[in-house]
Amino acid sequence: MLKKGSKLYSILTGTCPKCQKESMYSDPNPLHLGNILKMQENCSHCGLKYQIEPSFFYGAMYVSYGLNVAVGTAAFIISYVLLHSSLKVAFISIIVSLILLFPFVLRWARNIYINMFVSYDPDFKQ
Repeated sequence: MLKKGSKLYSILTGTCPKCQKESMYSDPNPLHLGNILKMQENCSHCGLKYQIEPSFFYGAMYVSYGLNVAVGTAAFIISYVLLHSSLKVAFISIIVSLILLFPFVLRWARNIYINMFVSYDPDFKQ
């Protein structure tokens, strides 16, 4: 289902969008909150510079906003519509889901943003 070479593979695994052979992050585990934004400078396989330009990942904030809206909407629909909870409980479920998914959303936003500009190169050879 998740094939190497697809943008979805790079987004969900956090691998280099060009060669998809190594993690872009110094610590691949997003639950280590102290290292959540620490990225490698370049890919050791293909040499792609992750920080394409100064302040490149500021644009990922817009992607993060969209992802957080989607998570909040999904939490509301599941809680209020499907589980028939009260409005108060539905809003609490939104807050809890946003807090729990924060590290994943943060990384997914960066992964999506860089994948908007860099594509997989199957012909790249080291």
